[in-house]
Amino acid sequence: MQPTKSYAAYNDRDDLKPYQFNRREVGPKDVQIDILFCGVCHSDIHVVRNDWGFSSYPLVPGHEIVGRVRALGCDVTSLSIGELVGVGCMVDSCRECSACKEDLEQHCEKGMLMTYGSPDPHEADRITQGGYSTRIVVDRDFVVKVPESLDVKAVAPLLCAGITTYSPLRQWKVKPGDRVGVIGLGGLGHMGVKLAVAMGADVIMITSSAEKGEDARRLGASDVLVSTDEDAMARHANSFDLLLDTIPVAHRMDPYVRLLKFGKAMVVVGITPAEINTGVLSFGRRIITGSLIGGIRETQEMLDFCAEHNVVSDVELIAMQDINTAYERMMRADVKYRFVIDMQSLKED
Repeated sequence: MQPTKSYAAYNDRDDLKPYQFNRREVGPKDVQIDILFCGVCHSDIHVVRNDWGFSSYPLVPGHEIVGRVRALGCDVTSLSIGELVGVGCMVDSCRECSACKEDLEQHCEKGMLMTYGSPDPHEADRITQGGYSTRIVVDRDFVVKVPESLDVKAVAPLLCAGITTYSPLRQWKVKPGDRVGVIGLGGLGHMGVKLAVAMGADVIMITSSAEKGEDARRLGASDVLVSTDEDAMARHANSFDLLLDTIPVAHRMDPYVRLLKFGKAMVVVGITPAEINTGVLSFGRRIITGSLIGGIRETQEMLDFCAEHNVVSDVELIAMQDINTAYERMMRADVKYRFVIDMQSLKED
């Protein structure tokens, strides 16, 4: 067993605190990674606070992991010691169901094995523990290669926020000249803008905060549509080829769906309650659909695309010891646009 330093939630109320546990030994198909950086996702807070009702403790969050290969199992030939790699939201799946066979492991019919908080098949009566830690051991098939040309600290959020927005843009075949609306400018929204612009789309940021307009344009948006301006919303009706809904709180969808052209889709990537009058779907044969991260092959494709177009997240680097303050700031939307933990701070603690 390999002693590992981390920060963990011990319950759903208190701050995260230091926690030491053992990672498993490297098996024949495993990769041991020394973690350099780990992104902080809003989902981390939901799971730490048990907002979704399935959390077990102690719990080490973190599913946006970038590091270097420290050790390889004897059957692993596609990676080398020292190589820069990443781990995202899942670390295994059944690999046998129809979804897995289509490289859509995130939709595994038996349930994907999440990077943290899932029953650990390697350790009885334990859960998987995530990237707020100094090292991790992962099956080779769930490790992606990170292009060395990218800013390493800014890569980590690509493994969740990046693939969450890239996947629907690819699924709905966004192409140069398409008019894409990104609803909400946060961790997901800012990646949606960057990636859609890199695909050649004409991207409009749709936000309730007019003051976000300048930043949206800096990210590449050609225009800003303020959703509380009824006249502006009416002028933009029936004009979008795709909408990406990243809003993280309960909201009504009707005003946004009316922006779609005939037969076009709004993809929801936030997991939150929402309401809609279905008449806006029937009149115009519009579509509302959802999307959940991406499979491993698509995640690798996304990283390679980002390297080609020099796309990374806008990040604020923090020490591991500042994670609780970061959580408080995230709840106030006080970050542009993702926190990333420098794991050297934990190694030196």
